[in-house]
This record gives sequence, structure tokens and C-alpha cells, in this order.
Amino acid sequence: MHATAQTTHEIVDAFFARFGGGDLPGLLDLFADKVDFSVPGAPNVPWTGTRSGKDEIEDFFTTLGRELGPAEEFTIGTTVIQDGHAVVTGRCRFTVLSTGKPFVNEFALHFTVADAKIVGYRMYEDSHAISAAFTG
Repeated sequence: MHATAQTTHEIVDAFFARFGGGDLPGLLDLFADKVDFSVPGAPNVPWTGTRSGKDEIEDFFTTLGRELGPAEEFTIGTTVIQDGHAVVTGRCRFTVLSTGKPFVNEFALHFTVADAKIVGYRMYEDSHAISAAFTG
């Protein structure tokens, strides 16, 4: 399994375009059938944890849409790509629908791409700020 920096860049760009456009089927198509997918964080944040199959990954993105209002801010800061790896930093602001509390999240995403599919996804986010926004 191999990916060039150009392929990795194309996949990452497509990920953000499809995520931002609400294209869940198109987003899921970017992932391999089995993915090393992890979002560590507080247990009261419903999207944290590990996943592998596309059905679990679909649940992750569906949960984000169900729990959060529309993005009030979503900016990409830096993208670093080497072969089949990309690390993307950014900042977003959302409001938790169940509590009405907003949070600002400085994040980093590490994508691993092989054979033009995402095979690894690690999201590092401000779990303290997000957890606090879920606390009633």
C-alpha cells in the first residue's frame, strides 16, 4: 500500500470539501473498508472513541451532525504532507445543541492514505472545552 504526497493532498482536500458540503456518501467513499480511526477524549462527548468499519465511521459523522449546530467557524491553518501522511491543524467553533453551550476547538487531524483511500484517521481536539460544553 502506497500513496504519493500528491494523492494524499487530493484525498485530504476532498475530505474537507465533502465534509464542509455535507456530502456524507462522498465523504465515506474516501475511506477504506477498514480504517484505524481514533478520536480520544472525554466519555461524555458522544463521538469520542475508536472505530474501524464504514458503518462506524458513518455513525461518527452522523453523531457530529446530530449533536452540534452548524459550524460558526471552521478554518484550516497548516497542512503538512509527507508521502501517505497528512497532518492538518485548524480551529472551529460549534454549539452543542442539547446544552446551548458553544466551544472553540483548536484541532489537529492526522490522515494516513494508501491506495487513494484514508486508512488512518486520528483527531486531536480540545477535549476539555468540548466536554465542558456538554455539561449541563
